[in-house]
Amino acid sequence: MSTGTDAMSADRHLYRITGGMPLKGEVKVSGAKNAITKQMVAALLTEEPVRIANVPRIVEVDLVVGMLQQLGATVDWTGRHEIRVEAGTIADSGLAERYTGANRIPILMMGPLLHRVGEAVIPLPGGCQIGKRPIDYHLDALRQMGAEVIEQPTAVHVRTTGLVGAHIELAFPSVGATENIVLAAVLARGTTVIHNAAIEPEIIDTILMLQKMGALIEVQTDRRIVIEGVKRLRGTGHTAITDRVEAASFAAAAVATGGSVEVIGARQTDLTGLINSLHRIGGGFAETPRGLAFYRARDLTAANIRTDVHPGLLTDWQQPLVLLLTQAKGASIVHETIYEDRFGYTEQLRQMGARIELNTACLVGDSCRFANRDHAHSAVVNGPTPLTGRDLEIPDLRAGFAFVLAALVAEGTSTISGTRYLERGYEDPVGKLTAMGGQVETAPVG
Repeated sequence: MSTGTDAMSADRHLYRITGGMPLKGEVKVSGAKNAITKQMVAALLTEEPVRIANVPRIVEVDLVVGMLQQLGATVDWTGRHEIRVEAGTIADSGLAERYTGANRIPILMMGPLLHRVGEAVIPLPGGCQIGKRPIDYHLDALRQMGAEVIEQPTAVHVRTTGLVGAHIELAFPSVGATENIVLAAVLARGTTVIHNAAIEPEIIDTILMLQKMGALIEVQTDRRIVIEGVKRLRGTGHTAITDRVEAASFAAAAVATGGSVEVIGARQTDLTGLINSLHRIGGGFAETPRGLAFYRARDLTAANIRTDVHPGLLTDWQQPLVLLLTQAKGASIVHETIYEDRFGYTEQLRQMGARIELNTACLVGDSCRFANRDHAHSAVVNGPTPLTGRDLEIPDLRAGFAFVLAALVAEGTSTISGTRYLERGYEDPVGKLTAMGGQVETAPVG
């Protein structure tokens, strides 16, 4: 099993995609990467075994497996999509330098390691290059809870004689900071209150697992999460929710290609904002006994879209929607409010024939935190425009599926490199797409 940044260092293969075929049939959505990787970290909070089901076989999970093993945990695959983590002892309080920049999971290990061994040395996090993603919120929260934080050039060293509860006000409802505080607070002495917390479905799913382990956590209606610290947590079994980003990706693909796809495991409660956007553009959906079916209901027309924190439109849905809007009649506007530099991928779409212009203004809804800061965080998309196949290089995970979707829509054949990014978060994308009629092949690198 691959571990460390070696899993991300090079493509395993290229994709060759010939466009023009509608996707039809069914596809089973995998477990939620953004929940499961955090739940694997949460297993460090107990000495007892934790079993997680619905785990996708993706690069990101492989990376976390390697991290846990280096810390001394035993990690076993007990089924094709089931994993068992047992951290009976912690052999190391720090992660190896090879994990520097691998992803943002190491920073979430600070709380569990502080509770287990009193200190942690964590390499600086990485992940997709989509804008600044500082960890100030994380470190400030741990300081408020009694941790000493020593910032180093390539790592963060934290230590404590015991974390205590605190009232923590987040300036922005950061998903990562909320998760970090929850993981640190469940075994802290006293009560922790997170004000302006993120409440994404993946966070709620992790809270449900922690509750099974014996944690006392309440999610209030005003974005407050209240955690009453307990003395110990026990092992548990948990089946993770399905991945709403993958479900949305295949939904957009069905509409963009003029096909019809049943997404098995898709949940309407997780996709309400996406469904509304697809409906405005021209897509339709229907509930099925196994999930949701998506299809093109009418000619595609322009729509205005604004990403936001949950329950707003998920930022990870933005890229496939932008591609879909290149095939819609009229001028559409997409306003990105979560990351300030998430439209870099559109340059390659323009080279395929898309008409996309970036703008520094807040063009949909109220001004966001990037207003007057010279960030090109809005896009004007004019369509419909025919796309032509070309060589593409994936710059980050979510742009990756937009490129795959562009190639499926385009005339001719596209060759896609940087597939390692896509395979961080999508299980067997080639197999799933070809099963629905997509003309997708892999080719050796070089």
